[in-house]
Amino acid sequence: MEKTTPASLDHPVLETIRQRHSVRVFTDQPVPDALLLAVLQAANLAPSAHNQQAWRFLVVRGGRKHELSELVTARSEAFPRPSSVLLRLAARSIVSAPVVVAVANTGELIRHGTELFKVEKTMAHDFFRTMEIQSSAAAVENLLVAATSLGLASVWLGILFLIKDDVLRLLGEREGEFMAVIPLGYAAKPGKGPSKRPLEATVRYLD
Repeated sequence: MEKTTPASLDHPVLETIRQRHSVRVFTDQPVPDALLLAVLQAANLAPSAHNQQAWRFLVVRGGRKHELSELVTARSEAFPRPSSVLLRLAARSIVSAPVVVAVANTGELIRHGTELFKVEKTMAHDFFRTMEIQSSAAAVENLLVAATSLGLASVWLGILFLIKDDVLRLLGEREGEFMAVIPLGYAAKPGKGPSKRPLEATVRYLD
């Protein structure tokens, strides 16, 4: 196989992926509705297990966004460092961003999986839980890349998984197997992502 490095390929999608990085401090410039709808549409076009689309996108702004930030700060006190520090930093990112998008699994695939695929119930839950998580994670990645392509900054606050059920209750969603919170806006200052491992360290070719 010809070993062409990704950086040598000139394509706008690949360039967007290279430019995407996490931003945790935002300006107060609002995100236009047209751009917000565009990133949500990109997320909704992600591949999902048997096209079940067992996800829900929650747009959080205004007072509810401040409630979410306050919840994260309050719950951070129950955790030791460094989890507590990361939760407080996440709360600051939430309150800094003009809009937050939360993604939650609906559980529909888990509930109806045995009817669709006739898998034994003893193994069905873990099987369909994994499929839902994979699908929703793909939707989040679509959202992040689309945001970058439109000049928006974003960050996936993975640390909030520690309190995901509290977050879902605040947002009016059932407790589920997946939850992601993504602040969106315009970066307060320019930056770039961390260096990645070289491809040679992460790829094996099997012939």
